[in-house]
Amino acid sequence: MTWTLGEIYRHPVKSLGEEALDSVRLITGQAMPFDRTWAIAHGRNEWDDAAPAWLAPGHLVNQTHVPKLAQIETGFNEATGMLTLRHPDQPFLRVQPGTPEGDAALTEWIAPLADNARPGPYRVCAAPGVAFTDFEETHLSIASTRSRAILEQICGQNFESIRFRMNLWLDGMDPWAEFDLVGREIEIGAVRLQVIDRCQRCNATNASPETGHRDAKIPSTLRKRYGHMDFGVYAQVISGGEIRLGDYARAL
Repeated sequence: MTWTLGEIYRHPVKSLGEEALDSVRLITGQAMPFDRTWAIAHGRNEWDDAAPAWLAPGHLVNQTHVPKLAQIETGFNEATGMLTLRHPDQPFLRVQPGTPEGDAALTEWIAPLADNARPGPYRVCAAPGVAFTDFEETHLSIASTRSRAILEQICGQNFESIRFRMNLWLDGMDPWAEFDLVGREIEIGAVRLQVIDRCQRCNATNASPETGHRDAKIPSTLRKRYGHMDFGVYAQVISGGEIRLGDYARAL
């Protein structure tokens, strides 16, 4: 059975909005380019300037604890290195992360949104070759639009993609069939990926991008209905290349 690639997203700064793409070039053994390249560490972090490395999500400002982050709209220009951020409670921001001025402006911008949930001081984290994904092993996240539709029916409300922060959404797959892909390879266009695990969901999915408040109970609904809190899968790129919206996908 074949499917099609329906949506592509990257998240330049972890939990600070998502950016829709028409295409992306994936590299063997790496995360999606400019996906979670930066993260914002809160005051209770273990960041070491002398040995910058991946940090677990608990050290970072994220949507799980700061539902207002779901309202952020973001864009990143690879040619200029400029990041743009929009939020209804904050002024428009255009910065270059990785520069002293850009990092200072970014932490100043995020502080009013995060302060009540995560203490400062805040700092921008980045490390060569590191993506601040939920697990240290480099991966992409993949989900099924039909599974999302079933979950919407169960919960009685529509769920925007940003709640789940997936990289790739596949159309045409039977609901929940993505779980059967764990341990198998899949092909999307000319790219091959190894599906390595299921994604266990947390309260980040409950945050509304419209209001910035939690208005759903997705993990608990999954647990009550199916006996787990999983939605989507993680995969690693084993043969890179460019993928585009509309590309065919299949299990190998």
